[in-house]
Amino acid sequence: MPRHAVISGAGIAGPALAHQLTARGWSTTVIERYPRRRDEGQNVDVRGAAREVVRRMGIDGDVRAANTGEIGTRFVKDNGSPAASFPVGRGGKDGPTAELEILRGELSRILIENTGDTDYRFGRQIADISDAGDRVQVALADGDCLDADLLVIAEGLHSRSRRFVTPVDVTDLGMYFAYATLPRVDSDDRWWNWQHVTESRAVHLRPDNLGTTRAILTFISDVRGFEELDRVGQMTILRRTFADVGGAAPRVLAALEAGAPMYFSVAGQVHSPTWSKGRVALLGDAAFCNATFGGAGTSLALIGAYILAGELADGAEVTDALHRYERAMKPFTDSAPTVRAGALRLANPRTRNGIRALRTAAALAASPVGRAVGALAGNGLGRIASPPTPLPNY
Repeated sequence: MPRHAVISGAGIAGPALAHQLTARGWSTTVIERYPRRRDEGQNVDVRGAAREVVRRMGIDGDVRAANTGEIGTRFVKDNGSPAASFPVGRGGKDGPTAELEILRGELSRILIENTGDTDYRFGRQIADISDAGDRVQVALADGDCLDADLLVIAEGLHSRSRRFVTPVDVTDLGMYFAYATLPRVDSDDRWWNWQHVTESRAVHLRPDNLGTTRAILTFISDVRGFEELDRVGQMTILRRTFADVGGAAPRVLAALEAGAPMYFSVAGQVHSPTWSKGRVALLGDAAFCNATFGGAGTSLALIGAYILAGELADGAEVTDALHRYERAMKPFTDSAPTVRAGALRLANPRTRNGIRALRTAAALAASPVGRAVGALAGNGLGRIASPPTPLPNY
């Protein structure tokens, strides 16, 4: 009888692990507290060693076919004219826009569609667990109980089940994101258009491959807890915050008022002191999240799933494999760029002078001279999840 893994979380890390474990002969059950696969969210990047993981998983063609078509990142003025443009890199030299740029929902769909006989159970969540040493019993909130050789918690930054491995607090960086899906209009192009606004606010428009346009409203605040409000409360905050903003902001607010899909979140970090306890393991943002954006999270989730499954292959003893997974994965998480609150404020200036200075610096960086200097200095984004340690061969 094949060994059985229960995986909590059907975003990116969970289905990726199910894919890799089923390929190695495991039986897998994925539970997810949301009632369906989530399509909400924005672009995610596949960078560095994660590209090789995608190739080894056999889904490289599917991922490339679902590429958003974004051709680069452009800082724009309030009137929509470009202040600086950064075309997408090639050959592994990514900038803000990665060569493999895909919607989170699309990547999740591809992974779920390629996980073979995995049993997906939506609308379920963990209530309690019992680790007997040789087995782990997973009690669900609906009264059902699952018996497994392994439980993996891949629930994301704000995991509710991480407590079964270790208590840890999420570091709130104070930057809020309202993600929206808008009807596409003729003036929408293939650039990620980023409009900076005073008081550390910004409006983003990005293309997708589904015939719509993805928008983001961001702002930095010392007030905490907006992500816990309901949609009515969040809309009140957004209206007040962006009432005086021109450019694309009125369009985004109008679409949200009309009921456009929205996902509201706050940037955060977590670094769990340990990733496993007995037969229970953490994976992805539940274990290592340097920020809820920035290009590293999805890549690290894919790499982590690949390494964890590889260490569990060929009848490996579970607890020993979990310790090896943590050791093998550390160089990759340690290589992720550090995102700090101060850096977020530098990238989102409060004053008009600050915005002008940022645009001037960006225009220089986007010039031929700036690109040459950047190439000599090295592109940190392109090196995400690509430490000196090579990707293991399993």
